[in-house]
Amino acid sequence: MPETKPDIFFDDNWICSACRHFEQREEVDWEARYNELLQVLDRYRSSDGSNYDCIVPCSGGKDSTYQVLRMLELGMNPLCVTATTDKLTAIGRRNIENIKNLGVDYLEMSTNPVVRRRINRLALTEVGDISWPEHVAIFTVPVRIAVQLGIRLIVWGENSQNEYGGPATAADDSALTRRWLEEFGGLLGLRVSDLLGQEEIESRHLIQYTYPSDVELANVGVTGIFLGYFLPWDGWANALVSQAHGLETYSRVVEGSLVNYENLDNAQTGIHDYFKFLKYGFGRATDLACMHIRRGRFRREDAINLVRMHEGRFPWTYLGVALEEILDDIGMSLEEFRQVCDRFTNRKLFVQDRHGELVRDEHGDLTKVNYDNVPG
Repeated sequence: MPETKPDIFFDDNWICSACRHFEQREEVDWEARYNELLQVLDRYRSSDGSNYDCIVPCSGGKDSTYQVLRMLELGMNPLCVTATTDKLTAIGRRNIENIKNLGVDYLEMSTNPVVRRRINRLALTEVGDISWPEHVAIFTVPVRIAVQLGIRLIVWGENSQNEYGGPATAADDSALTRRWLEEFGGLLGLRVSDLLGQEEIESRHLIQYTYPSDVELANVGVTGIFLGYFLPWDGWANALVSQAHGLETYSRVVEGSLVNYENLDNAQTGIHDYFKFLKYGFGRATDLACMHIRRGRFRREDAINLVRMHEGRFPWTYLGVALEEILDDIGMSLEEFRQVCDRFTNRKLFVQDRHGELVRDEHGDLTKVNYDNVPG
């Protein structure tokens, strides 16, 4: 991982915190963790079958398919909840329908598309993240449904912090508080309240983007777990299991990625990942390469070459959807988009001409400074 990644830490041997956390997996007693999971699920299972045992937030992708499969395998009666994505693809729709056909009840909350497109544009221009409303809704909509339906347990997927299992495993404080969600939801910088008054957005437009109060959460006792704390999480393995149960993958490597089995639901993801590259000098291909290196599937030299092949390309298309179509949805021209790109580009990381202008090739791609000077 590059040192430009936010919140990463390198030790005295220049090994990053992500690798150190992964090394600690060898010390985990996974059988004990699995038994702990069974105890947690039993604690929150509906005693008389009058309500759902848990909520599983679902995008329709490999991980949420895997989460649903595991809950069904363990005898849970989950309610699957989707916060509908910004620009749902055809393959994303088919994969959502596939989860339904596993044998579950399913709710889809689609926020007002007119307001959502305004937020997409605002978030892209203000914080360089077109997917901001999606990332908010992923963490608010399932919790709102849990409060409204009195469902006490939410089963999230990957434990991004790789440190603990969530409040349901805590002895003293098992409530899912707003602070806990904000910490793990990654909702930094732009706040929902900052949208008020912009682009004619009113509070009534932001209901689904707003967390329930801590009092509401506590009254129901809504709590959550990371399934990745209890089971050794591996996106590729999750994809294999999910494909065996009907998950559809893409026909080739996804643009900006190294694989064909993830981020298949939202056509805006190409823009989101490109802005990550502009800000920090790396994108999804680097993330995936590092995950596979840690698991012994790639040599580092091969991973570097693959990243060079696929990462950082101007997002002309994503999953076959043209950039102009996506920009047209949010009322932005290609020239405006280029200007926003330049504004969020970390110029220390990319080649500039003698006038300080970013240098792009004939495809619109930037060149990283000292790109070939990669330490061995």
